[in-house]
Amino acid sequence: MKILVLYAHPIETSFNAGLHRMIVERLTAAGHTVDDCDLYAEDFDPRLTLQERLDYHNQRGPADAVAPYVERLLQADALVLSYPVWNYGFPAILKGFFDRVFLPGVSFKLVDGKVQPSLHNISKVAAVTTYGGSRFRAMLMGDPPRRLVKRMLRATVKPGAPVSYLAHYAMNLSTDRTRKAFMAKVAARMEAF
Repeated sequence: MKILVLYAHPIETSFNAGLHRMIVERLTAAGHTVDDCDLYAEDFDPRLTLQERLDYHNQRGPADAVAPYVERLLQADALVLSYPVWNYGFPAILKGFFDRVFLPGVSFKLVDGKVQPSLHNISKVAAVTTYGGSRFRAMLMGDPPRRLVKRMLRATVKPGAPVSYLAHYAMNLSTDRTRKAFMAKVAARMEAF
């Protein structure tokens, strides 16, 4: 299976960076082809330009600035997201990826004014994330990142595709034991992906 890994964290020595490396290693060891898209290392620009917004509903072509990312997304069989939750949301660089790459004609089509999901090449999705606060606190806020993955992405990809969400909550109070336990959980999921 060809898996696009979208990684969004700027610090190479972070726990998230360790998770990202382990995700890529385990998926590769399991025999998958991994397209490792480190948004910071690739200097992805998350800003939707004026022209991109004006052309949003128009057919885009190979000259478009995000065309290489669109191609990578369309070539993938599965999607793994690896990111921290900041301010109850995706890091801006990952949010910008969704804004700029999940375009009409790519992730959905407009037919008679109605949205029809069309990213049916993606047959499996997993998100691996960390939160500074507790699960209870995230639930009080409605846990937007979990809902976006479990609802928005689920509705966009192949119907019936499994979508998993692996989160380490309360990173601000984490210990070596809790981090190791989470790494082991993620490793097992990636080996069985």
